[in-house]
Amino acid sequence: MTEHLPTLRAGHDADTRLEALLCGRLEDPFAFLGRHPGDGADIVRVFMPGARAVTLIGTAPPGRGRRKAPVQWPMDLVHPGGVFVGHIPTGTPYRLRVEWEGGVQETEDPYAFGLLLGDFDLHLISRGEHQDLYRVLGAHVMEIDGIRGVRFAVWAPNARRISVVGNFNMWDGRRHPMRLRHEHGIWELFIPRIGAGEAYKFEILDAQGHMLPLKADPLAFAAEVAPATASIVTPSIDFDWSDEAWMHARGARQDINAPISIYEIHAGSWRHAQAGHVDWDALRLTLLPYVVEMGFSHVELMPIAEYPFGGSWGYQPLGLFAPSARFGPPDSFARFVNACHLAGIGIIVDWVPAHFPTDPHGLARFDGSALYEHQDPREGYHPDWNTLIYNIGRREVSGFLIASALFWLHQYHIDALRVDAVASMLYRDYSRAPGAWVANVHGGRENLESIAFLRHLNATVAVRCLGAIMIAEESTAWPGVTRAVSEGGLGFTFKWNMGWMHDTLDYMGHDPIHRRYHHNEMTFGLLYGFSEHFILPLSHDEVVHGKGSLIRRMPGDDWQKHANLRAYLAFMWGHPGKKLLFMGGELAQPEEWNHEAQLAWHQLDTPWGNGTRQLVRDLNHLYRTHAALYLSDGRAEGFAWLVGDDCENSVFAWIRRDAGTPTIMVVCNMTPVPRHDYRIGVPHAGTWREILNTDSSLYGGSNVGNYGTIQTHPHAAHGHPCSVSISLPPLGALFFRHEA
Repeated sequence: MTEHLPTLRAGHDADTRLEALLCGRLEDPFAFLGRHPGDGADIVRVFMPGARAVTLIGTAPPGRGRRKAPVQWPMDLVHPGGVFVGHIPTGTPYRLRVEWEGGVQETEDPYAFGLLLGDFDLHLISRGEHQDLYRVLGAHVMEIDGIRGVRFAVWAPNARRISVVGNFNMWDGRRHPMRLRHEHGIWELFIPRIGAGEAYKFEILDAQGHMLPLKADPLAFAAEVAPATASIVTPSIDFDWSDEAWMHARGARQDINAPISIYEIHAGSWRHAQAGHVDWDALRLTLLPYVVEMGFSHVELMPIAEYPFGGSWGYQPLGLFAPSARFGPPDSFARFVNACHLAGIGIIVDWVPAHFPTDPHGLARFDGSALYEHQDPREGYHPDWNTLIYNIGRREVSGFLIASALFWLHQYHIDALRVDAVASMLYRDYSRAPGAWVANVHGGRENLESIAFLRHLNATVAVRCLGAIMIAEESTAWPGVTRAVSEGGLGFTFKWNMGWMHDTLDYMGHDPIHRRYHHNEMTFGLLYGFSEHFILPLSHDEVVHGKGSLIRRMPGDDWQKHANLRAYLAFMWGHPGKKLLFMGGELAQPEEWNHEAQLAWHQLDTPWGNGTRQLVRDLNHLYRTHAALYLSDGRAEGFAWLVGDDCENSVFAWIRRDAGTPTIMVVCNMTPVPRHDYRIGVPHAGTWREILNTDSSLYGGSNVGNYGTIQTHPHAAHGHPCSVSISLPPLGALFFRHEA
């Protein structure tokens, strides 16, 4: 090698850099490769392992037209490993002609391009304030100086060297090492003449010089289908949206006073296509008409950001800017969302900022250090899920997560994010034994950094994504989850009412003869029911891990099980709070949910299964067309018990009301005993029309009811001057509308 040094030198350490290049440890590639000033001419160095010859081709500067006969300067092979050196007149633009064994390639030199990211972008990234981070970091197809290619950029401040690797360079990390913008820890490189569809990863040397497992791009827009793990170069979403009317009106459709009824689905197991593959285009043609026909206002998607382990259902994501390749390319997801909006259906996406998996190609020790996670496992390891916890107190990490949220809301027109595992973020001792957690600066258990992050997140979404809403899966009594940030709250729009769900499901699981001893489980939720803006969730978590399906949790024989489920669903739809039902619940699916199998659609061939589906459809219609059932969800004056203490008969009766709308009365009998001439005091005299009966034969019931209407009598009861006498069906629920 010594004999070539005079040709190589542009500085005293060219030989050292050559060695570093050849062994894949070149830390500053732009100081060695590319164009450099020489004596009377510029020196150009390129690294083309396996090339037979490389020639410099002079190109005309922009705006000066094309040369009829480009000037060529052959380059010398100065090292058999593939290092070529040539000379070119000072300042002459050039490209490279590379002769390979299989053909000839012409391309520009990646090391001939200047700085790629602007100082202001870098400044915002370092401060965690770049809300359009996905427009800067990651892989972007673009044109620079008239040359088409891909700009790569990644944050990894503690790495010694990073290279882009892919099929385009035979996954050889020596070929495309990146430039470090030292002050900000951002690595960048523009690779000309590659484009969309390329698979790539980052090859990283940590600060100690150890080679890490190849890393996927944290800001990739797409990835290979699992179990493959490479990122895919994908253009920014350039979909031709036609949902302007929906986007303009969605704020009113998602208001706390709107009728919101959510159908929660796992995209991969709703219904399998004949070919066995489920994608967004198929769901657009099958799921969407079903949701419209059923009367739901929203579809909630369990996490769709790219995730490696299918058994996590998406709750351990690694690609927070990429729709999972399991369900098709990004543009197919955009088509699905657009079609839903045109049909009047909102889209909620589960989003996971609380933790991430430890897969070696992911964020774990991304640059060899605890970059995205906490260094101390008492803060950075989640014992429940064997995952890592984001160091949200680090502003770059906080900025990364907020940019992810905005990405889904902006790029895919998502209407709401349901933030997963909020409780685990709020408490430093969540699921930790004494001594296994780190207190905050005041010695308390509250996670002050997460509180600040959630407030900042929700305030940012409120300003930048008009009409979008934020939903918290928060299972504790943390105060002010849906209170405005300006008033000291966390700023969410809605909170899942996990307490209501657990209490009422526990009640329904008891044999009716014992329900008298658990009466308060059905009424307790109203003691705090207006302290937050609640969604009542019968979610996927309640039909997995041995809990059984909803119908299996109901006691009694088959008739009683289905009657119980119908009465419970009606209790939920009549109760204050928005509604959420996990797929399959409307079919009275007998089996526990299995993410690898489709729903039990054969249930629609049975009277009880099809009856339950018709009931849910009718409940949604009733809910949407009777304003008293939703306008006052967040106000105590919109609800009043008529009968809340009849534990001996397990009867519940209440009214829903709002000024200017007909009052609705709901009555539930949670025993298998019909109760005739059951007297209830009511606030309004006149006619009460029976508008829904879960015991109707249409739903698989026995048709015990009140023949359409009941009239009040001047008999005082339950603190009201008049009353009605009702026939209560066994294990049934009735809805009545007052008619003036």
